[in-house]
Parts: sequence; structure tokens; C-alpha cells
Amino acid sequence: MSEILPWITLVVCAAAALARIPSTLRGVNPALFFIFLLATAAAVLSIEQFYVAIDSSLGGINIAHVVLRLIVFAAIYLIAVRVTKGFGAPDAHRMIAGRPGLAMLAVFSVALVAIFLMMDPSSSSVRFRDAGAASTRNAALLPFYWAAARGYLAYVSIALLPALLRTVKERLPPLVRTGAALMAAGAVTTVAGLWLEFAPPQLLPAAPAVNNGAVVFYTAGLVMVWLARVNAAKRRGHGTSSTER
Repeated sequence: MSEILPWITLVVCAAAALARIPSTLRGVNPALFFIFLLATAAAVLSIEQFYVAIDSSLGGINIAHVVLRLIVFAAIYLIAVRVTKGFGAPDAHRMIAGRPGLAMLAVFSVALVAIFLMMDPSSSSVRFRDAGAASTRNAALLPFYWAAARGYLAYVSIALLPALLRTVKERLPPLVRTGAALMAAGAVTTVAGLWLEFAPPQLLPAAPAVNNGAVVFYTAGLVMVWLARVNAAKRRGHGTSSTER
């Protein structure tokens, strides 16, 4: 099952990106296309066959894993900016796109790269778990690497969660509330992914399912909100909906 989940994630993200191409070519909400494109790229790098091939071209020392984590940072940032604007959450927007949020993004990004550079080179491993076996230095640094990799995602998710839960309770179109609920599930699942990094070893096998689930929840939620916007535009024939703000 753990091997199928990355493929399901890839199909969902790629389908969403492809569906956005016509609107993007017309100049309508191109940011949404780039979010789905980044999610697709992350899904590709989460599949062992693709990961090994790409990482081999980069030297075969898991540079692709750092690239993957930074792509995920970019995707979650763009999702959060769009959600906080669309759902009218200025406080959350400031925490993510304001000075505090940009400082957090910079700190986690620099920490991730710095910790990776301090580690001894290890052979390509899509889960990066094998890196700890390469040396005692890697074994000591690996928890900090994962804390940096998951920490920013958890920070953004916690900042988003109140706005998402509030939207679920508001009198809005069902598709908007469903989208908010799915993204709220993605936020909770993302925080759970960070917790699993510090959980007992017997729970680690659940990490891939949890992390892929977070991507699917966020992507599906965005698709629901996008569909709500399309439906509103069809009904009105002009103007904008609340999800376009």
C-alpha cells in the first residue's frame, strides 16, 4: 500500500495541473497552476524510480531530497498565501507571508540545507532513512534534518488551521466548505507527520501514508474551492466569487 500511495498522489496532482492549463493560458489564476505543478514535481520525487534517476544525475548523494523538501516548502507557502487571501484571514496571512512568516521560511530553508551539508554523503534513498546508517554523524544529524523539513510545514499548517475551520462553519457554498475541510485535514495530517518523526520507531512505517495523505488533502481541497469558483462564475456569467479574492 505504501508503494501505491505516491502514485495516487502523483495522479491527483498531475490531473489538477493539467486541468488548470487552459485557464492559465488565458491568464486566469496562474498561481493555482503553479501550486499544482509544484505538487506534481514533489510527487515525482517521492517515487523511488524517478528519485533514484534524478538524484543520480545530481551526484547520487541525495541532493534530490533537499530539492524535494524545498519544492514542498514553496508549494505549501503558495497554498497558504492563496488560502489566507481567499478566506479573509489577515492574521494568518501575516504569520505566513509577512515578516514573521518569511523569516520562518528563511530559517527552516537555511537550516535544512546547512544540516544536509554537514552530513556525510550517502547513497540515493527516496525516504532518506538510510542516510543515518552511513555514519554516526548522520545518525546524530538526521533528526534535526527531519525537524527542519517538517517544521516549516507544521508552522504553516498551524497558522492556517483556524481560518480553515472557521470557513467550514460559515454559510458558504458546499464546495467551498468541503474544500476548507479537506485542507484542514491536510493541515492536521501535516502536523501529525512532524509528530511521527519523534514517535516510537514502530510507528515510522505510517509516515509515508501520512505525508502523502497531507498532499492529497491539500490538493483536493484546492480543487474543490476552484470548482466552487467555476460554478459561481457559470451562475453569474460575470463578476467574482469569494474564492477569487
